[in-house]
Amino acid sequence: MSYPRNKLGDYIEVLSGFAFKSKDFSDSGVPVIKIKNISPPVVTLEDVSYVPESIAFQNARYILKKGDVLIALTGSHINQIASVVGRVGRVRYDETSVLNQRVGKIINKDDRVSNLDFIYYYLSQFDVKVELAQKAGGAANQANISPSDIKDLHFPCPPIEIQNKIAEVLSRYDALIENYQRQIKLLEEAAQRLYKEWFVDLRFPGHQSTPIINNLPQGWVEQSITNSDYFNFAKCRITPFDGVMSYYATADVENTYFANKGTLIEYENKPSRAQIQPSKHSVWFARMSQTYKIIGFSESNERRRKNAILSSGFAGFECEASIFAYLYCLISSEWFNSQKDIFATGATQVSLTNEGLSMIKFKCPERRLVLAFSEKVNNMIEEIFSLRENCVLLSEARDRLLPKLMNAEIEV
Repeated sequence: MSYPRNKLGDYIEVLSGFAFKSKDFSDSGVPVIKIKNISPPVVTLEDVSYVPESIAFQNARYILKKGDVLIALTGSHINQIASVVGRVGRVRYDETSVLNQRVGKIINKDDRVSNLDFIYYYLSQFDVKVELAQKAGGAANQANISPSDIKDLHFPCPPIEIQNKIAEVLSRYDALIENYQRQIKLLEEAAQRLYKEWFVDLRFPGHQSTPIINNLPQGWVEQSITNSDYFNFAKCRITPFDGVMSYYATADVENTYFANKGTLIEYENKPSRAQIQPSKHSVWFARMSQTYKIIGFSESNERRRKNAILSSGFAGFECEASIFAYLYCLISSEWFNSQKDIFATGATQVSLTNEGLSMIKFKCPERRLVLAFSEKVNNMIEEIFSLRENCVLLSEARDRLLPKLMNAEIEV
């Protein structure tokens, strides 16, 4: 048994977002949803841009509502697993937001015939993204698809009752992933809040009675980040390996998590930039300016670390287990990432060299404070890593099930 296939355009319309001018954006107002805000399975309001209400509400059709399905119409090349073009996500928040250009909104023509969630799951299949890639124009690293490209896809269309059941089954996986993502966000915010309180605002335990000498608390020193008393600049060069490993370029990381499974490589045919085998208790960041891509390895994701090869586009530090939380929070802090951008150099691609990294100086606390902080926060970081791995396992299970349901290999 298989379901009939018709053009997706028989069931949907695709609305491309509004082309706001650079002068339209402001520090507050109505959030503007750009491609970077599509973080499957959801659309996020993190690192969002704004426009005033007077501009946002000029055309009501660009206003988004909870439940909308969005698709990226531009992005990195689809033949890469981490490609952005064709990425889909759903609006789960209640706040009013507005659609930006090169982001498409999928509009279901008739709920009695087609289920929008079912359509979302169809579009989220990797094979569908590959099919869209074959239609894409533009440069290899910046492919473009049009609403017509999406509407020309041949869509499996079972009866609406079956669509509803398939969407319900798959949505259970996404509900768990979203729940874990909320927990991760809360834990990350709590860890960074405590880091800022102790080491940026200098409101650490005992600060009231600690003298300030040369603008530093007594016992603290200012050091280059590459010459720290507590961690080392990581030089984890790749060594020959048997079988296959998962290679992660910087494009495979979003914020503080792996966006996908990476690319399977063998030592003999590895990409030239596959240069790093991360050590345990290490933290890595993308060197490129104006990017926030941080990954860490500890007990909770040891299995991933053992199978991981990183791009030379990353730089990192390693430390002993007892202070891992301090290192992770330092490298993922706003302060470090602003410093990274300050010292980044380059004509065509602005990034942080080893020389630039050595110029970043930080306030190095007393060891007792580093240990006390890590004792409080280490379990938070381990829980974050564990939840992220759970999200990956759930995504993989859902993605294995999805095509079987879509192709009627499994009945619901």
